[in-house]
Order: sequence, then C-alpha cells, then structure tokens
Amino acid sequence: MLGDEFGTASNIKNRVNRQSVLGAITSAQQRLKLYNKVPPNGLVLYTGTIVTDDGKEKKVTIDFEPFKPINASLYLCDNKFHTEALNELLESDDKFGFIVMDGNGTLFGTLSGNTREVLHKFTVDLPKKHGRGGQSALRFARLRMEKRHNYVRKTAELATQFYINPATSQPNVSGLILAGSADFKTELSQSDMFDPRLQAKVLNVVDVSYGGDNGFNQAIELSAEILANVKFIQEKRLIGKYFDEISQDTGKYVFGIDDTLKALEMGAVETLIVWENLDTNRYVLKNAVTGEIVIKHLTKEQEADQSNFRVSESQAELEVQEKLSLLEWLANEYRSFGCALEFVTNKSQEGSQFCRGFGGFGGILRYQLDMRTFDELSDGDYDEDFDEDY
Repeated sequence: MLGDEFGTASNIKNRVNRQSVLGAITSAQQRLKLYNKVPPNGLVLYTGTIVTDDGKEKKVTIDFEPFKPINASLYLCDNKFHTEALNELLESDDKFGFIVMDGNGTLFGTLSGNTREVLHKFTVDLPKKHGRGGQSALRFARLRMEKRHNYVRKTAELATQFYINPATSQPNVSGLILAGSADFKTELSQSDMFDPRLQAKVLNVVDVSYGGDNGFNQAIELSAEILANVKFIQEKRLIGKYFDEISQDTGKYVFGIDDTLKALEMGAVETLIVWENLDTNRYVLKNAVTGEIVIKHLTKEQEADQSNFRVSESQAELEVQEKLSLLEWLANEYRSFGCALEFVTNKSQEGSQFCRGFGGFGGILRYQLDMRTFDELSDGDYDEDFDEDY
C-alpha cells in the first residue's frame, strides 16, 4: 500500500509538500521493517515533519503498541497527527462484567472502553415444560427444577472464577450487568449461591432478546447510560470523601500543587486527586551561574512571565533542561510515591467545586499532617531534596 502511495505522492505539484510526503512515507516503510507481525494490541505509527516551539522544522517518527487493543484502522496524510482513536482508549479504564444467561446457556464477558471480550460461554440442555399428568408430572417437575438449580449454581461458581481476583479476593470489575431473555438472570441475582462480593457490584439487570454474542452486544447497548454514569458516581464519592476530611478538619488532606507535591515526596499521600484538564507544565531548570537544578510548575500565564526563568536575587538566568506536562509526569511517577492517582472532571457539582476552590489538585493523606509546620522548612531545602531524586 505504501508503495502505491509513494507513486501517487510523486505527482504532488508543490515541491515542499511533495518532499515532505515522500519523506514521511519512506520513514514509515523503514520503521515497519522492524515488525515481523502486527502486535497483539495493534500498531500506531506517526511520521512527518513538525515545527518546534522555536520555529524550526523537525522530522519525527513515532511507533508504539497501544496499552489496550485499538479498534480502528486509519491511514491518512494530513497537516496534523490524528489521535482521536487513542483518546478513546484513555476515556475509561474501568472494566465491567457481563453475564448473559438464558435457557440455552451462559456467556461471561467484559467491556473496557470500546473493547469487549468474551471470557467463556457454555451451553445447557434444560428439560422443557410438558403436559404429562399423574405421578410423572411431579417427577418431571422435580427433575426440571433440579437441573435449573444446577445451572444457576454452575453460573454462580463460574462468575466467582472470572470476576473475583484470587490474589486480592476482591472483584476485578467495576460493575456487573446481568442480562438474559428469561427469569434466570433474576434468579441468579437473588440466589444465595451468587457471591455476595459480586452481588454488591450488580449495576443493572436487563432483558435481552437473544443469548450468546448477540445478547452480549444488546446488553452493552441497553446498559450504555448506566455505565456512563458509573464514573460520574465514583467521582462524586471520591471528592465527597475529600470534602469530608476538610469539613471534619482531620488534617488528612492537602491541596494546591506545592503542598501536595511536598506531601507526596514524604509518602504521606494515599490518594492523589487531579483535574484531568490541569494546564500546568513541570520545568526542570538549571541556574546558568551556579549549575543548581530547580523544579518549577508553571501555568500558561506564568510561562509568559520571564521573571519565572530568572533567580530573583541574582537575576541569573534559569535554563530549561526539561519541560513536561505535570499530568504526564504524575502518570509516569505516581507509583514510586506509593499512592493512587485519580483524575476527575469538573462536570459534577463536587468536581466543579474541587477545581474552582482547590485548584484541581489535592490529596487524601494516610495520616494527619500539618502543612503549615512543614512550610516552615525553607523552599531551598525542599527543592534540593526533591531534585536529588527527580
């Protein structure tokens, strides 16, 4: 395909555009030679010429396997890199379990983002109702109920096998949808054989017209609204817990970038809460005179103020060694601080209040910590310790 595209691109009249496109196609061909086959999650390849912040042109080639399967196929020559399909992968990491159960069998599946996976399915042969009378009627009814009971029990046991993490003894899904075309789904949800840990995760019980894969697809469609609200509900609970710590003045909370990062460095942060659209960059700066390394976190407005790139006392210039989005840095480093990282929106009432009132950056602490006392330490001491590791 790229060979054909190379021939087509050779006919581009504009010389600059022609050279750029031909160069990008050649780079793509060379990079693809490194792959013997398409990786399990697919392949993303960007190649072309970009303009850097200082106005210079730079050729780039980026290739990687997505962290989750990507359900899109796209070849495009444009004036920008298209990341829409990758953005969809980042929208939700929550995994939801689906049990589709009818009179013919059961399907166990999961849905994460736009990726569905069938974990297991099995069929069952249940006796039908019939009109035999006399003593046979009781015997057939008893056999029918016994097989039905065994069917529900097998489904409940497999649900525990697929949706409970044996290492943690906790559910490995954020929620569970029970679906089916008969009463089996309701019977399962109310059964004592159904693991109570999974019972607590049931978000919805839906009627579908089919079993198997078709029923799975229909259950996903019918549950779309409630699944979309799960993240919203989880966000409200998380920020509600954060506000409770503040209202009760427990001392187990922190807010603002500076104080939160200090607490993070101490290992005191249990849950780091960050607004998903936080527009702050992390700068690693070097004093041009002393060689000292300084870390600063600047917004777009602060970046425009050149005084942030000079030492206030000596007016020595601070040279930029590294610039990275603070969100990206946190995503890479939060595990090293032993905390959980939660991104929130400003779409809920609680989320909006967190962003407006607390700058969209804070944390729930493991133990009580008086940041006012901690602030008495000099910024120089903090920066020195912080910079030694990061």
